[in-house]
Amino acid sequence: MSEPDSKRLKTTGDEPEYELVYWPGIPGRGEFVRLLFEEAGVAYADPARTSPDKAVAQVLAATDAGANPPVLAVPVLKHGAVTLSQTPSILLYLATRLGLAPAATETAFYHLNQACLTILDGFCTEVHETHHPVATSLHYEEQKPEAKKRAKAFIEERAPKFLAYVQRLVDSGDGPWLHGDSLTYVDLVLFQCIDGTSYAFPKTMAQLKASGKYDGVFKHYEAVKERPNIKAYLASERRAKYGDGIWRHYPELEDTIEVEVTVNE
Repeated sequence: MSEPDSKRLKTTGDEPEYELVYWPGIPGRGEFVRLLFEEAGVAYADPARTSPDKAVAQVLAATDAGANPPVLAVPVLKHGAVTLSQTPSILLYLATRLGLAPAATETAFYHLNQACLTILDGFCTEVHETHHPVATSLHYEEQKPEAKKRAKAFIEERAPKFLAYVQRLVDSGDGPWLHGDSLTYVDLVLFQCIDGTSYAFPKTMAQLKASGKYDGVFKHYEAVKERPNIKAYLASERRAKYGDGIWRHYPELEDTIEVEVTVNE
């Protein structure tokens, strides 16, 4: 990059208009929000990078939220007097303000949200449940037998099912993106879901890609990855590395499973 990340992200004489509060050190659900800011080239505060021990605790413990209801969990977006939690709600709020919503009918707006929720179900929630199928309060090591069963079902049934759905989305469009010729927030959501799932289940995703049945999905992924702002972000220190969080790689969840890429969908 031609200039330091901190310099590139500053606004002239002002603090960023938006603030994202999320757990430090992991991509997680907060990454969907970051990708919108990065693609739009909009400065945002991300206190997990500067005060990781305080940011989440403070926002979750807040008792005076003004006109905002209390929040249960992060990610949390702060924008002026508005405080929002729940990733899909944050994405909808930002999409209309960052130029990443469909420039069409109200129906298209809800159709895209429908697609977004389905993609998040398959490649965010279900991936997380492969390594925490019993309870999030238990360590992975305490539920490994159940995790192996859940991962087997994800690999053989759920991943092909959701990829087939996304392929249908791609095929039904009339442009390079999920909604015509303009990239929207849902394209970024899909990118992150495929990227994270490819980290968590590299063998599975490689074989599903090699099957040729989901070429449109993986071409879409590569197209988003090459967007100038996204490419710069992925190469920067702002992009948190995978590890703990939603997308985790446990080799044993794939080692004993032979992936069948001709699953009946």
